[in-house]
Amino acid sequence: MPDWNSLKQIIDRHQSFVLSSHVRPDADALGSELAFRELLLSLGKQVLIANPSFAPSTLEFLDPDGAIKVLGQGVTEAEVLACDVHIVLDTSAWSQLQSVGELLKKSTAEKIVIDHHVSSDDLGAIEFKDTQAEATGSMVLRFAKAAGIPVSTKAAFYLFGAIATDTGWFRFPSVSSQTYREIAELIDLGVVPHEVYLQLYERCRLSRHHLAGRILERIQLEAEGQLAYTWVSLKDFDETGAHPVDTEDLVNECLRIDGTRIAFIAVEQKNKQIKFSFRARLGNDVSVIAGQFGGGGHKLAAGASLSGPLEPVLEKVRVTVVDLLKSKTPA
Repeated sequence: MPDWNSLKQIIDRHQSFVLSSHVRPDADALGSELAFRELLLSLGKQVLIANPSFAPSTLEFLDPDGAIKVLGQGVTEAEVLACDVHIVLDTSAWSQLQSVGELLKKSTAEKIVIDHHVSSDDLGAIEFKDTQAEATGSMVLRFAKAAGIPVSTKAAFYLFGAIATDTGWFRFPSVSSQTYREIAELIDLGVVPHEVYLQLYERCRLSRHHLAGRILERIQLEAEGQLAYTWVSLKDFDETGAHPVDTEDLVNECLRIDGTRIAFIAVEQKNKQIKFSFRARLGNDVSVIAGQFGGGGHKLAAGASLSGPLEPVLEKVRVTVVDLLKSKTPA
């Protein structure tokens, strides 16, 4: 367990805070930031949230008040640099911080990392790390309880969304009896699970389903069915009217195929990068694969971005994974 008492002491010593997370933030990143902001505000602190990129439209419901700003668009470098403490949540990687990372390198603020990912860079920060935690949201909740900071209904809503999504709605191996006990506490604080589920998973546009049809139709199997993979091109987005965020979670459909050990999806980006999302069954470690390509994450869920074009990069990753699987060693 992280030493939450030392984090509370740091907070007590300072007044102004900036919170940041990774590019293309997911619900764990956003929910953790928003919940931690609520905790700090309840202590009478001044808080900014400055991220390197906007939240996807599907997660805008988490922040109806617009508390989350993008660096250079709603919050300035000067405002960030003026804060006493800079807290990074849900990542320990320079590559995922982009513009915020560059500012972090210049900042004289005390730097804190709260994260549950295995992969890690030296951000020059005091790390509060728990790679066994289900989500960064779980860590924020445990900090609040250890520090004796009451969790409001609003903060509970954020934390429920963070934990629910990062556990695949409580189906991943990271889930324990403690997870359910803590989720029960959040429900007791006023969270209504079916309302969160509706916001997260039942507001899809028709174009997403059209895109999903293409993605699922082109799934390929390799290494005697141990690898399932698929891809998405910019042309697919143009022709279906869908957006990159609409590919979220579709890689998990590949892993549903009987006999698969590893799955990945390659998504072509407008900046000519190819974003890879890797998933694995127990006994495999896709963070190792992602790490070979400059990415990282968890053993069962990781990602990386490579410079395009799509076809040769896709083939490079495919060959790497197939060779690893054929070696008969856990990936």
